[in-house]
Amino acid sequence: MIPPKDDAKAKIVEIAREIFTRFGFKKTTMEEIAVASRKGKSSIYYYFTSKEDVFKAVVEREAEEMKEELEEQVLSIDDPVDRLKAFFAFRLKKLKELSNYYAALRSEYLSHLEFVEKIRKNFDQEEIKVVRQILEDGVNKEKFVVDDPSLSAVAIVTAMKGLEVPLFLSKEKSNMESRIDNLINFLFYGIVKR
Repeated sequence: MIPPKDDAKAKIVEIAREIFTRFGFKKTTMEEIAVASRKGKSSIYYYFTSKEDVFKAVVEREAEEMKEELEEQVLSIDDPVDRLKAFFAFRLKKLKELSNYYAALRSEYLSHLEFVEKIRKNFDQEEIKVVRQILEDGVNKEKFVVDDPSLSAVAIVTAMKGLEVPLFLSKEKSNMESRIDNLINFLFYGIVKR
């Protein structure tokens, strides 16, 4: 029995995800995806119009995975302080795992792909929305003193983006966790003695 089209397409996406992760978008070929999928190249083209189309499906799958896990692991935490800390830690660790999604967000080479700008914009808006909601909840519960949660959310997300590369360059897991803790303490408490 032949699997339904969606099942076959999902399997190709998972295989392509591994190949893109290993070789990157630029060096991956449709031939490699076909061979790894144990299908002819024409079979891959039955499901996808191009390598860009396959990559888009991979990135969208990783984006969905991140959103599902974020809701499951972070947004269910009641205390806003703990939720914000968990959000930062989760975000940095998960982005490191989702190398294709991260590449779509940060790679200049991929910026020519039409869907990449949309993914970047959606990611930014979603992150700002999550942080703003956490800040608003923290203000309501008298855990945070924030005059403008929207502006503060933009500032926090911007700070996180600026520190992604240095945090990702850290090879040691414990060193990365220490850096995340230091970042969170800085964002929460600043440097001014009170």
